[in-house]
Amino acid sequence: MGAEIREECGVFGIYAPGQDVAKLTYWGLFALQHRGQESAGIAVSDGREIKLHKGMGMVAEVFSEEKLNELSGFIASGHVRYSTTGGSVPLNAQPLVFNYKQGSIALGHNGNLANVAELKKNLLARGAIFQTTTDSEVIINVIAQYAQTDLVEGILKAMVDLKGAYSLVIMTETQLIGVRDPWGFRPLVLGQFKGGYVLASESAALDTIGAELIRDVEPGEIVVIDMDGLKSFKFMQGIKPSFCIFEYIYFARPDSIINGYHVNTVRRKMGQVLAKEYPVEADLVVPVPDSGTAAARGYAEASGIPLEEGLMKNRYAGRTFIRPSQKEREIGVRLKLNPIREVLKGKKIVVIDDSVVRGTTSKQIIELLKEAGAREIHLLLSSPPFIRSCYYGIDISNEDELIAAKLNLEETKNYLGADGLYYLSLEGLLGIFKNRDFCLACFNGDYPVPIT
Repeated sequence: MGAEIREECGVFGIYAPGQDVAKLTYWGLFALQHRGQESAGIAVSDGREIKLHKGMGMVAEVFSEEKLNELSGFIASGHVRYSTTGGSVPLNAQPLVFNYKQGSIALGHNGNLANVAELKKNLLARGAIFQTTTDSEVIINVIAQYAQTDLVEGILKAMVDLKGAYSLVIMTETQLIGVRDPWGFRPLVLGQFKGGYVLASESAALDTIGAELIRDVEPGEIVVIDMDGLKSFKFMQGIKPSFCIFEYIYFARPDSIINGYHVNTVRRKMGQVLAKEYPVEADLVVPVPDSGTAAARGYAEASGIPLEEGLMKNRYAGRTFIRPSQKEREIGVRLKLNPIREVLKGKKIVVIDDSVVRGTTSKQIIELLKEAGAREIHLLLSSPPFIRSCYYGIDISNEDELIAAKLNLEETKNYLGADGLYYLSLEGLLGIFKNRDFCLACFNGDYPVPIT
């Protein structure tokens, strides 16, 4: 289920003279909170210096009105983090702020480098010193070594060395810069706001502050925003884009627009395709909230089977500092989801969710539904089976933990305790889109960038 996959990170940046950029960034990060809940940070420049506040926890836990009032300026960058490379510790919270030859630089990173070990080894051999364990600090070191006279030139040269996923929001005392890797693994959008500009991982963050979406930052593009307006630089044209298809399946907010596609519409179509591929006879379609809701609507529309809310989600159990022990693991699922017995009792149901990864959460949900009296349970997933790990910024389990890599369909169905188990086909998924410029490595093992 989606709950077993951890989000990567969310980045936000704004250049808006005359506006309260710290508070706007705060609200922008709120809109991106689903992409990372371990730490949050905001850096602000007034044209002379960069001030930073960051900490462990969610946005509302890290920032107070008092702290935001201390961050005055006209440029800001923000970050919410879930750790992929580097542990969940205060030093690794972002944005990272450093001094280099040309002044100060703040960096927020969404993604994961595939060649981080090699890069770090080379940097250490040349005398580099690292304070964190993140690949983001490796990125900033590579940029700094090339940016002796010009930062944009340094970024362009660094992009030759950096292999893997990186959507960056970089800030100096006077500039806001957005960078997207040549493969375009992770999203980054550009918006306009009251005479200024905004960069964000998703368009939903622009909507939150009242900014207008202009377009996606293109793969291999550097966008520079300063007092002269907006400039664009392109790098390494000709590389096949490899956007992470799981942004559409699970990560992105349903109200976001990515590469011209409304995420909610895409997920609804996934459910419609599922209904065509697997026309199960059932009394009810039941979504696993919230990850399966849009696809469940699509399945119900295409199949004619009524959609019912058979699982109630506890909106306050998304994150807790008190973790159940291993023996009490099922408490985590029961805290978040509770079956509605009068809806489910005696019914043959189709349960829709986005994915099965390890299978532990799915197994527990099916047990809950059986306890509530469901007569027959068919689990349908709006993604193909996961058979490979991700190295580009998503925390998908090691392959020996992926249930679809270990068990065949019948074995997986029996382990989960379902009466039926059906995955959306890869062709069915790709058929929703006009082009097929996606990274599909977690489904087929075809990695666009070699893993070193």
